[in-house]
Formats: sequence, C-alpha cells, structure tokens
Amino acid sequence: MRLNSFLAVFRPALPLILGLSLGCSLSLLMVSWTQGDTDDSCRDELGNGRLFLGRGEAQRDSRDGPGEEDFQPRIVPYHKDPNKAHKKVLRTRYIHTELGIRERLLVGVLTSRATLNTLAVAVNRTVAHHFHRTFFFTGLRSPKVPHGMTVVAHGDDRPVWLMYETVRHLHQHYGSDYDWFLLAQDDTYMQADRLSELVGHLSAGQDLYMGRAEEFIGGEEKARYCHGGYGYLLSRSLLARLQPHLDTCRNDILSVRPDEWLGRCIIDYLGLSCVEVHQEMTYRYFELGKNADPEREDSSQFKNAFTVHPVSEPNLMYRLHKRFSQIELEWTYLQIQQLQMQINNLSDLTPEGKAGVTWPVGINPPFKPRTRFEVINWEYFTEEHIYSCIDSSPKCEMRGADRADVNAVLEIAVERLNERYQPQLRFRKRRLLNGYRRFDPTRGMEYVLDLALEAYTQKGHSQVIAKRVNLLRPLSAVEIIPMPYVTEATRVQVILPVTAQDQDYVGNFLDMYVMNTLDTHDNVLLTFLFIYDPFDAQRVSQTDVFAGIKAMIGEVEKRYGDVKIPWISVKTEVPSQVKLMDIISKKHPVDTLFFLASVWTEVNADFLNRCRMNAISNWQVFFPIHFQEYSPAVMYRDQQPSAASSFASETLRDGHFDRHVFDEACFYNADYMTARTKMAADILDNEELLENMDVYDIFVRYSGLHVFRAVEPALIQKYVRRACNPRFSEDIYHRCVLSNLQGLGSRSHLAMALFEQEQANST
Repeated sequence: MRLNSFLAVFRPALPLILGLSLGCSLSLLMVSWTQGDTDDSCRDELGNGRLFLGRGEAQRDSRDGPGEEDFQPRIVPYHKDPNKAHKKVLRTRYIHTELGIRERLLVGVLTSRATLNTLAVAVNRTVAHHFHRTFFFTGLRSPKVPHGMTVVAHGDDRPVWLMYETVRHLHQHYGSDYDWFLLAQDDTYMQADRLSELVGHLSAGQDLYMGRAEEFIGGEEKARYCHGGYGYLLSRSLLARLQPHLDTCRNDILSVRPDEWLGRCIIDYLGLSCVEVHQEMTYRYFELGKNADPEREDSSQFKNAFTVHPVSEPNLMYRLHKRFSQIELEWTYLQIQQLQMQINNLSDLTPEGKAGVTWPVGINPPFKPRTRFEVINWEYFTEEHIYSCIDSSPKCEMRGADRADVNAVLEIAVERLNERYQPQLRFRKRRLLNGYRRFDPTRGMEYVLDLALEAYTQKGHSQVIAKRVNLLRPLSAVEIIPMPYVTEATRVQVILPVTAQDQDYVGNFLDMYVMNTLDTHDNVLLTFLFIYDPFDAQRVSQTDVFAGIKAMIGEVEKRYGDVKIPWISVKTEVPSQVKLMDIISKKHPVDTLFFLASVWTEVNADFLNRCRMNAISNWQVFFPIHFQEYSPAVMYRDQQPSAASSFASETLRDGHFDRHVFDEACFYNADYMTARTKMAADILDNEELLENMDVYDIFVRYSGLHVFRAVEPALIQKYVRRACNPRFSEDIYHRCVLSNLQGLGSRSHLAMALFEQEQANST
C-alpha cells in the first residue's frame, strides 16, 4: 500500500528521472577511460596515426611539444592621447593603388614623323583600343597630330636615341604601374588578345626579355637579341635593373639598329639573352612575304601568330586585322559547338536526361514565373506595325530601332534555314505572317516568327510554305564602361520654382529640407524662384502672394544662424523651365551642380548622393523618375490605411514610377550653358521654341551628353493633381494630363472603385 502511494507521488517525475539516467549512461559510454602510465603511449599512438579525438587533445599536444607556444588572442585597447594632434588618414583614390595591384601590359609603338599619320594610325585603329594603354614614340612630332593617339616626341630622330629615350621614359613614368612592357615598330601587326593572354600566364617577378631571338653579326653563339619588327616583352623588374646602365650603354655601345643596341645592353650588363620560350609559353610570330595576301594565308604558324611583320602599308594592316578577326570568330564558333556537344553528351548523366537540355544549348533556360504577376508578355508585330506602343495606343507604325531589329531577325532566320537545308532546299522570304518577341532578363530577346517562304528544290520546282522559327538574341558579356571620377562631396544647389498655386506644398518641402540637409549639415544650398503672373506682380507692394513663404524662410534662417536661403522673383505668363533656368544660370558659377526640384519633392541624403554621382560634368546629366503615390481616395475608398501596411512599405508605398514627369533634374551649369549656346541659332528663327521645350529636350537635342533617365526609389512624392498649363507645348501638356490620369490608382484599384460605384448605382 505504501509502495503504491510512493509511486503515485513520484509518477509525474518518472520521465525526468529516466531521461537523466539515460543521459548519464550515454555520456559515460562516450568517455575514453585510461589508467596509469598508458595515457602517454595512447596519445603517442594516436598522434603518430594522425587521429585526433578532439580540440582539447590537440591543444595539449601542442603545449607539450618542444619550442611550441600557446598563442592567445589579446585585445589591445585604443586610447587617444589628448596631447597629440589628430592625424587624418589619407586614403588612395583607387583601391588597387592601396593594395599595390598593377596593370598587366603597356604597349609602346616606335614610329617616325614620316609614318605617324599612316602606319601608326593603322595600328591605333586596329589594336590600340584592345590594350590598356598604348603610346606612340617618335623623334620629331609632325605638324598635325592624329586625333585619339597618345604621342610622345623625344626631339631626335636617331633610332638608337629614340630607343634610349623610350626605355627611360617608360621606367620613369610607368615603371611602378605595369608588370610588362611591349615594344614594337609601327610596321608590326599585333594580336592584342593573344599578347594579353601571354603576359597573363607569365610570372611578373622574373627578369624576362622575350621575343624573336636573332644572332648578332659576328658575335657569340649563345648571345641573342630580340628582333624589333616582331615586338618583344620586357618585365618590370628587368626594366628597373636596366635603368642605371642606360647612360653607359648609350655612350659605349655602337649600333645602327635600336633593337641590337638594346639587346647588347641587356646582355652586357644584366647577363640576359632573348628567349622565345619561357615557362612553357612560346612567343609566336610570322614573317609576311612580299606581295602576300592575308586572305590566302592558311598555315598554322600564321593563324597562331602573336605578331606579323613586315607590314608595308596601312591597307595591308587593315586586311590583316580583318583576316585575324575572321580566324578568331571561326575559332570561337568552333569552341561553342564543342561545348554544346559536351553538354549534350553529359546531359544523359543528369537526372533530367536529354529533356533537361535547354535551347539554345549553353544559354540560360527561360525565366519561370512564380506568380501571374511575373509573367513576361509577348509583343505581337508585323513588318509594318507593332501592337504594344509606348503611349499605350493599341497599334503604331514600326520604325527606327524596332524596324532595324525586325529586319535583321528576318534576314538571319532565312539565312539559317538555307544553311540547314541546302543543297536540297533553298528558301526565299515572301512575307512575315506573325511575329512575337519578348525580353527575358535571364537570357535575352526571344523571337517567334511565322514566315511565308518560297522553297526551291534542286530541280527548280518551287512551292510556298509556312514555317515557324524560334530565334534568340542572347545577352552579351557584361562590360565595364569607364566613367569619369566623381565624389559625394560636391555641393548641390537646389532650385525650387514656386507659383501661386503651389504655396500649400512649400511647408512640407521646407520641413523635409531642414530635417534631411540642415540638421545633418549636408553640403546643400537652396534657392527659391518665385513666379509672379502679371496681375500679382502689379499688386506686390500692397499684397504679396508669397508673403507666407517668405515668413517661413525667415524662421528657418533665424533658427539656423549661419544659413541663408535666397530667393529670386520672376514675372512671366508662361513659366517655361528654359526661361527660368536662363535666369538662374547667369547668377551661379559654371561649376555649380544644380538640382532642379518641385514643391512635391521630398529631399533626402540618398537621392542627393545619387545626384552627385550620376551628374558628371561634360559627360552626363541625370533625370530621375520619381515614385508617385496613388490617390488615397481611390486606394482606400474612405478607409484609413492600416499602420502595419504603411510601416511595412515605408520606402515605396502604393504608387508607381511616373515616366511622364521631367521636373526633377541634376546637371552642371557649364553643360546647360553649352547646350543653350548651341540652341541660340534655332531661337532666332523661332522665338516660341523656349515655351515649347523643357530642360530635358534641350539636353537631348543640343548637348551631345549622356542623358541618364532612370527610376529613383529615394525620390518619393505624395499624390497631387497637377495643374496643366495649356499654354505650354502640346507634348508637355499631354504628358501632364497622362501623369494625372495614371496617378489616380492601379488598374485593380480603379476596377474595384468602378465595381463598387456600379453596385451602389444599381441599389
């Protein structure tokens, strides 16, 4: 009886007791028990057998080993000495300078005054843009220097002197910036990609003198120099060692040929001879015979050559470049075919098998949407019209880039069909029945074409058939476009035009400006541009329509004593952007960075930094596409938005990127003044042109700069119905109306609003 009562009391704790007992038993089983002196022997055996039971054993072994120390991390606290002045750390402009990373190859072309405008220009046009840096060294500069070439004149036409000055110039100015230096003559054709690949496989830390090895006349057998006509490579370390001996070589070594002089200097003072093979890499060259035709050269030595010499005239240089481009293209196509065959052969070993191979082989598979909102739409087109237009019209004429694209695709489709079916069949296009295209961001532009073709047999019979073909224009490799260097420290001059109808929104603009720029001490200035119509301008002495805004400006200046917010008053009936900017431009320096804003703009630091980075003087102007919120009356329909939804979408609330508004812009004053100067001749013939154009049109038509138009998530505007001025041009007025209409709400919200209205009317 007592046992039953005892068990009843401890029954709830039985699972806990059993769990503890089981855990203790398992832990005892996992412990390796040792007794007496067997500890050391077991440990030695485990160490010799390279078996480690755990981190603790390894640490004990390391402590017992002779000469080993147990290093423990130690935190060194930082204490700033108040007696020492704070030293500002200066960082390098580019990270590769701080890390000591150098460019691989610099090319120097030895030319002369007589051939600078002929052979040197041919070298520059064919291969110079494939190298990172190319210099043309000459003795005397010709009166007219070719455009786009970096020419260095040494002032003396003697060949050996030119070589001496060239080597000295390369070491003095670029010895620490490049790993390899290639010297060649202007009658040498160079395969830029192969030479770049060659130096990419060579160790830059060794002294190397590499090219076509030639024997000296009457000299030693083993000592050889590199022939200058086929080019030769000099390593950076060799150039550094050679520099102290250049003056001695110039005075002691007598030679007519500059390549012989340089080779003798390297051999005598550095003990290095020219080599053609180094680290299993061979310097390949080809000697071009007289009256040779590059189109007929088909030997392996020619096809694999890095350099070709001699090239007697510029036309031959261009023909060589064309021939080598064809060879590279054929080799690339062959390599693609081999890779496709390997992919097909390996596909049998994959879980999907042959069905898992996508078309074309080696290209990313088509994008698979996860929801219906991610489905990519197909555009329908014919040879004359396209049925998805920018202005949302159902049908528009195909022209410009679209027409050129479709014509090219049709031509390629017929060409590929003939390549596949000839000689049994030959096709000729009659017309395009149906065309579909879509842009897949994972692979490129896809086309589906229904073609009416006239098929001809070998016997001359013909028949009209319809055939569907699929084509893909794949995305090419990503290219890095060099851009001028810009910083985020440039001062931004914000220009805010204000009309009498916009006064209600100025208060919110000022609040955001104060919070995001003045409180954070950002390098930003603000200028108001008050636009009076003629009636208000006459009554400004009695009643100033902008008196309230000026009072707000005074309060801000009073709160921040060192801040001044100037304003400019303008009287005009048509507040054209161009007329207003003409006034502003004259009152600021040419290097001023303008941000042309509107009263609905919410200025913040993220956008200002992108304004600084995207607006580049004499290169690019930036027209952001702001995010416009939809009308609350349509979105919520008398229902307040929940706090959770507004908090979750703090950055981009319900709205859209308004592509029809060009009010915001970032550009430099010098670029605007240059464009306006080019526009002056057109204004003389048509004075109304200023009212029919905005700043965006001026930069597109007259500047010649990159006009960067992109969505800007940091530039958010609340919904407002803009007042469209009918006195502007038809295009500007039409864009304003479209902006108001599309800003009401999304299609789903508009449809729901109409549905609810119809239900209310029916009841």
